[in-house]
Parts: sequence; structure tokens; C-alpha cells
Amino acid sequence: MIDKSAMKSFIDKELEGTGYYLVDLRINENNEIKVEVDSDENVDIDFCIALTRKIEEAFSRDDEDYDLEVGSSGLTSPFKVLRQYEKHIGDEVEVIEKGGRKRKGILKSADPERFVIEVQEKVRPEGAKRPVLQSLDIEYGYGDVKQVTYVLDF
Repeated sequence: MIDKSAMKSFIDKELEGTGYYLVDLRINENNEIKVEVDSDENVDIDFCIALTRKIEEAFSRDDEDYDLEVGSSGLTSPFKVLRQYEKHIGDEVEVIEKGGRKRKGILKSADPERFVIEVQEKVRPEGAKRPVLQSLDIEYGYGDVKQVTYVLDF
């Protein structure tokens, strides 16, 4: 089986200085390898093809046969690494909490431990008959959520 840590190190080195970063690397027991990359701009198919060729040169199929797929993480795929959160600060995201509750809001900040979204919720002020819409900041630890995705707005 292909050594995942060696593959990750090789990919990280190849991505240095390119503006691209590794989002996910999966290798299953059948040596099916899936590499997901992203960038702060967009992911170019020609870059994915070039990275595929570099991986194939470094990890010979003569030594061990494998299937390789290199592609973009996808615009609507769940965030997996901090840099994806940082890329989408100021954008609308959907958070699915571990309990199943969904919230949509603007991603305000992200650091290695947590991220914050701003949501609009109806709150009834004390003594008021009707609720009013109010902006609230909600802080999450990454372990508190099932997934976070970018919201496409048409």
C-alpha cells in the first residue's frame, strides 16, 4: 500500500509557493488515491493534470499499482482545513451543528481553535410584544459541528 505520509509530504512540497493547498488525501485498501486541492482563487484543471503527472513520476506504478484522482475540493464541499475557512471570511456559510441544527450566517473569523458566524435571529426584547431581528455572533469549536459549507447565492 502507498505510504500516505510520504505522499502527503511530496504533495505539500509540490504545492509550496503555488497558491494551492492540500485539502484532503485519501488512500483506501485498494490503493485508490484521491487528492483534493484548493486555492484562494480558483483551481485550474491544467494544474491538477500537472500535479497528477508529478505524483505518478514520484510514485512509480511499477513498484505498486494504484488509481489516482487529483481534483478540486469543490465549491459546495464541506470545509476541511483552516485555510478554507479563512478564504471564505465575509461570505455566507451554512453550519450543521452536531445536534442537527442548521444555521446560515456570515463567516466573521476563523483561527486554529474556533470560528465565528454572524446570524440574524428574532429576539424578543424585555417588555416588547413583538420580536425584532437582531445580529448575533455565534462561536463554534471545530468539534462542535458536523460540517460547514459555502452558500452559493444566485
